[in-house]
Amino acid sequence: RRSKRREKAEELLNNAGLRDRMDHKPSELSGGERQRVAIARALANNPDFLLLDEPTGNIDSKTAKELMTLIHDLNKNQDVTIIMVTHDQNMANYASRVIYLLDGKITKEVRK
Repeated sequence: RRSKRREKAEELLNNAGLRDRMDHKPSELSGGERQRVAIARALANNPDFLLLDEPTGNIDSKTAKELMTLIHDLNKNQDVTIIMVTHDQNMANYASRVIYLLDGKITKEVRK
C-alpha cells in the first residue's frame, strides 16, 4: 500500500517537473517549486476541479508561465476544471472563460 502511494507521489511530482527535487525539504525548494508541489498534492485524489487563489502571486514571470502551462495541461489533457482567482490579466489569457468582479459583483464575462 505504501509503495502505491509512493508511486503515485512520484508520478505526480514527475508530471510537475520535480522528479529531481523529490528528496528535498520544503525550505530547499523555490517558490515556484513549492507551488507545483501544492498542485501535485491536490491532484493525489484525482479531483474533478482545483481551486487556485493567486497561484502565480509570489513567483517570477518565467516560473509563472511554467506553472500556468502545467495548469493549462491539467485542464485540457486531464479534464480537470480550474477555478482560479487572479489579479494578473496575463494569467486570465490561459482561461476559456473569465468572470470579472468588482466590489463582489460580476461586471463582465468572457468566453473564448
